[in-house]
Amino acid sequence: MTEPLPAALPAVVELHDYEYAVIRAVPRVERGECVNVGVLLYCRKSAHLGARTHLDQARLLALDPVADVQGVRRALQGIEAVCLGGPQAGPAAADSPGQRFRWLTAPRSAVVQPGPVHTGLTADPEAELRRLFDQLVL
Repeated sequence: MTEPLPAALPAVVELHDYEYAVIRAVPRVERGECVNVGVLLYCRKSAHLGARTHLDQARLLALDPVADVQGVRRALQGIEAVCLGGPQAGPAAADSPGQRFRWLTAPRSAVVQPGPVHTGLTADPEAELRRLFDQLVL
């Protein structure tokens, strides 16, 4: 009698550490009320720097009926451009993805600002960015 073959071992998944921050719109900085409008994610191992943004205009205007919606949209487009790198990133184009992430997550008192930086582990930085975006922004 032959012995059954052992079950296949599960594939080993390599996890990489990453950092992320929520991007917030704070239409009246003095009040501190905010709407989550995006997520930044940086994975050093894969040199992945990405951003996903979405502005819910109604939520922003609920906090401040005269909020500069177009200004917030332009700021979000600028964040996405810096993440992509290349000529559209302006002077930041020469910086590494890690340097660009640090610049984007530096604390600032502005209408569009980063939240605190958090960490995690992932096998797929882009999939993790989508998951965080769906969970924290949408």
